[in-house]
Amino acid sequence: MIWSLAVFLLIVAGVVATGYVLSAPRYRGGRSDHFDGRRFRNAGGARARGLGGVFRWMLGRRRGAWPAGEAPSPGPPPPERVMGGDLRITFINHTTFLIQTEGLNILTDPVWSGRVSPFSFAGPKRRRPPGLRFRDLPPIDMVLLSHNHYDHLDLSTLRRLAYAHRPRIATPLGVRQFLEEKGISGATEMDWGKVLPVHERLRIACVPAQHFSGRGLFDRDATLWCGYVLVLPGGNVYFAGDTGYGPIFASIGGQYGPMRLAILPIGAYKPEWFMAPIHVSPAQAVQIHLDVRAAQSIAGHFGTFQLADDGKTAPPDDLHRALREKNLPESAFIVPEEGKGIDI
Repeated sequence: MIWSLAVFLLIVAGVVATGYVLSAPRYRGGRSDHFDGRRFRNAGGARARGLGGVFRWMLGRRRGAWPAGEAPSPGPPPPERVMGGDLRITFINHTTFLIQTEGLNILTDPVWSGRVSPFSFAGPKRRRPPGLRFRDLPPIDMVLLSHNHYDHLDLSTLRRLAYAHRPRIATPLGVRQFLEEKGISGATEMDWGKVLPVHERLRIACVPAQHFSGRGLFDRDATLWCGYVLVLPGGNVYFAGDTGYGPIFASIGGQYGPMRLAILPIGAYKPEWFMAPIHVSPAQAVQIHLDVRAAQSIAGHFGTFQLADDGKTAPPDDLHRALREKNLPESAFIVPEEGKGIDI
């Protein structure tokens, strides 16, 4: 009995120690309407479910099917630059997109790793290869990070990018210190509402998202999460990052819309009682498309990592159903193919 208790206590101590080591440093800064001096919060007060909700979900999970299927071949190398007001988007995987316009190459939430996890042997595993080989990337000028979750901030990929391309990196508040501790320097932190001049024809605005943050057991909401708007002469481009639904999108549309393009998440939304505060459903993604007054939307956050209970084909199927219900053509909200460049 004593030995069993000792083993149990050792396991608990190991979990706590690992959770502490994995936790990101806490942001230190002035209070605001979404930061109380210790934790960030969503506009309107929406919160991710707590530990009790996690256990309820895990005990009653009904995973949708994720058949293996044939792995697609990587797409061809994209053009080195897209000049002027032309706009080209390449879906790589999950929420990793290559945005090319005004002679700049911008990557969102870049992930080339085989797992999105602190461990190489466990955690969500890649189900489809990246749409572009890393070596086929054009020179990357800028990286936009929406928050610090493993499926959006992949240290291995960021280190490769820093070594090969030395891009400028934009992050929400608190993420810069974590990157610097991991050897990635020079990031620019942004709060909601801040605008970063990139060059004479591009400014990047940090806008709210409805989500949460954390990489370990002791850093829940210790750093900020966000979306970005690329403010361009030819029309703005909105990258929503990872988000639940709320009134923030009508506000973003009012300030920065109409959008030439919106990149919106559609996956990891089931069961909705658990996921809704932090992940939009396809129907809610269509509503965001309308809220931000997007001329064109492109889907992300689906088909690469099995993060929730929706099956592999559920996000695009439900998206097409939602578009029909709103009397919108499927062409208004594209479900992209990995590696295939789309000229907007």
